[in-house]
Amino acid sequence: MNEKLHIIPHLHQVNRQLRNSMKGHRSMVIWFTGFSGSGKSTLSNKLEGYLYNQGYHTSTLDGDNVRKGLNSDLDFSDEARKENIRRIGEVTQLMADAGLVVLSAFVSPFKEDREQVKSIVGSDSFIEVFVDCPIEVCEQRDVKGLYKKARNGEISNFTGISSPFEAPEQPDVHIYSDRETLEESLHKLISYIEPKLKLNNE
Repeated sequence: MNEKLHIIPHLHQVNRQLRNSMKGHRSMVIWFTGFSGSGKSTLSNKLEGYLYNQGYHTSTLDGDNVRKGLNSDLDFSDEARKENIRRIGEVTQLMADAGLVVLSAFVSPFKEDREQVKSIVGSDSFIEVFVDCPIEVCEQRDVKGLYKKARNGEISNFTGISSPFEAPEQPDVHIYSDRETLEESLHKLISYIEPKLKLNNE
């Protein structure tokens, strides 16, 4: 017997549209993908600061933070990584439904997984940001010392070293963090994202 047949989602009186109207802007998921050390979290943090100061209701999800809590039971095998992103996709959907602009910064190396999140959230509420930086530059930065550990065999299945990264072919916003200043990248993001946060009647 398929017990999932007995799961019937409840339709709530207060929906996403009403919450968006109350907050004065559309809710959205802004998904940052790229190598470790590419600058995803730095850029996401900078963008959230701007959006917050403009009066948008925001929240951030970041790889290490989620791994410490919600997904602390998952390792870094390919299957666990897929489950990691699937869970995050479901959480971002709930947060967007609550009326928030959700900034999600995850390596998320597999195209299929990013497409799954887009499907969960809805294509009209999902913005994919590819923070593009050559692996050599990320390794030189090695902000967390992870590349050195991966090279020494202390970390297995490390993206760019012992595990592949499937770069987005047509991201909504393409950031070149090795060639652009942080302010240039931020301006590019704001120019694309902010108009999409406006309600249709504005």
